[in-house]
Amino acid sequence: MSTIDFNSYRATTGFNKRIRFLVLHYTALDFAGSITALTRGQVSAHYLLPATADPSYRAAGFSSQRIFNLVDEQDRAWHAGLSHWAGRDNLNDTAIGIEIVNQPTETPSGLHFVDFEPGQIDALRELAGNILMRYPDISPKNVLGHADIAYLRKSDPGPKFPWQTLAQSGIGAWYEAERKQAFIDQFTRQGLPSRSETIAAFKQYGYAAPADDAGFKALVRAFQMHFRPSGYSGEMDIETGAILFALNARYR
Repeated sequence: MSTIDFNSYRATTGFNKRIRFLVLHYTALDFAGSITALTRGQVSAHYLLPATADPSYRAAGFSSQRIFNLVDEQDRAWHAGLSHWAGRDNLNDTAIGIEIVNQPTETPSGLHFVDFEPGQIDALRELAGNILMRYPDISPKNVLGHADIAYLRKSDPGPKFPWQTLAQSGIGAWYEAERKQAFIDQFTRQGLPSRSETIAAFKQYGYAAPADDAGFKALVRAFQMHFRPSGYSGEMDIETGAILFALNARYR
């Protein structure tokens, strides 16, 4: 076999990293169930963050916060499923997936979301910060929840997830308060943009366009859970519209 010269010439342009997205999930299972689902089933993720108060975590012999690497970053984990963001489909091909043990419960009125442990968020901040440092193509807009890329079928990581806190640490996107207020003032005077203009703004930010009214409501709900978690009915209102247009103004 001929000698492979790895050193004499190296491309400095004309290529980029395969990894372009970071997708965050909750498992909706306890630690034991999460391990079974993510290591022996038809889904997987690159990382799993347990909850230290979880009895099944303690039964497994652990007590302090850990980060479990389940799939090598260079391999494709099956965490995103049918997905779309910013013109790309099937984000498993280009994303790192992080699952966080967190268990919302079903109630007659829908899902009841529960808080994440502070230690989980501290560990996530450390892990995500390291990933973003190593993969510069993951822009703030490309740090996503599963609901952002699959809003018709997913709700995770849900409205209890501290997106704003993480954005303040340089992980993910957030709007500027001044721009939001300016759009609130504008829409209060002039009314909300039309449905077609609003869908175009969602597409500009990265979301897939909805096919019908139910899809539009699911899209708005996913967006609200991420950027306006105080209310996520799926109904478009002035504040939601102002946040959307403020985000597009910031991340052109």
